[in-house]
Amino acid sequence: MPHLSTLVASAIGQKAAATILDVLDIAPPLAAETDGPVSRAVFAMALNAVLFHDIMGRVPLGAAYVTERRAAGHKVLFDHGALRTIDFGDRAPTGALPAGHLAFARILEPLGYAVADLYPLDRLKMTGRAFAHLDHPEAIPQFFVSELHVERFSPAFQVIAHAVFDSTADVLGVEAQRALAAFATEGSCDLDAARAALPQVVAAFERTHGALRLEHYKALLAESAEAAWIATEGQAFNHATDRVPDVEAVADAQKALGRPVKDAVEVSASGRVRQTAFKAQPVERTFVVDAADGAGEVTLTVPGSFHEFISRDHHVDEAGVERLDLRFDSSNAQGIFKMTRTG
Repeated sequence: MPHLSTLVASAIGQKAAATILDVLDIAPPLAAETDGPVSRAVFAMALNAVLFHDIMGRVPLGAAYVTERRAAGHKVLFDHGALRTIDFGDRAPTGALPAGHLAFARILEPLGYAVADLYPLDRLKMTGRAFAHLDHPEAIPQFFVSELHVERFSPAFQVIAHAVFDSTADVLGVEAQRALAAFATEGSCDLDAARAALPQVVAAFERTHGALRLEHYKALLAESAEAAWIATEGQAFNHATDRVPDVEAVADAQKALGRPVKDAVEVSASGRVRQTAFKAQPVERTFVVDAADGAGEVTLTVPGSFHEFISRDHHVDEAGVERLDLRFDSSNAQGIFKMTRTG
């Protein structure tokens, strides 16, 4: 049995693994690895497949689109997943996690990823980093990891951010740490060790901080919709992205079905990268509130995650080689971020 199938099945079960691996367009070298240790590239692809499965379970509209594409004989070329982190400044930790993007660099770099580019998101008081895979940059999804710079907000906001995020836990256990160390030093890991590590690594892409007070949520939301989103959703995938040949055609087709697609396609400064997305899936979240006879709870509907579409053209790089343009664009990203705003 291929290592990729074995790993994904160990995390989500054989039936779900078969479904998601049938949906995704997997490069042959990643699907064919069967003997010896698990390569970092295959583990990275397994992680992405499990995270794609997770977000499809949380975004019914994205799942419906993916099902329709598969029924029409197409597969999904998973371009990138995005997640948001908190940066308190001066490399101060976020609870038990390393600061901002470093919480995920410690996972992604052993798996063969490196920061390909830095993207200022100044309108949002954030910075984005694109992590691209060194072994198969066009075939293994990138991670777009953004961090929100708390020190750029008001003093009151900073106090509340600490109250919310200082409880953030580190869920990487011994098995995950051992496997990541092996990937970092050897570029591979024993299959049994990789199977034990994968669920712990996947768990890092969840909300790992404590209960959220409604007053804290509202205070964060007043200054930053992105901070409020992290407060309810944590480090879960904010969105997953399908790489399509013609994003404008996809947008038109989804609008014709009456689906909530972004009004306009975002186009990069180069013109080679074009993006659009569904609006965020509404989700119900529970908040702690003060009551006359003690603390109580209230459930509200807030923005969850969403599904994105991207088209990438080829370009000639500095060495004169024609390659797919895997870069992002700060303006595009800030436009896409609006998909999780309320209202």
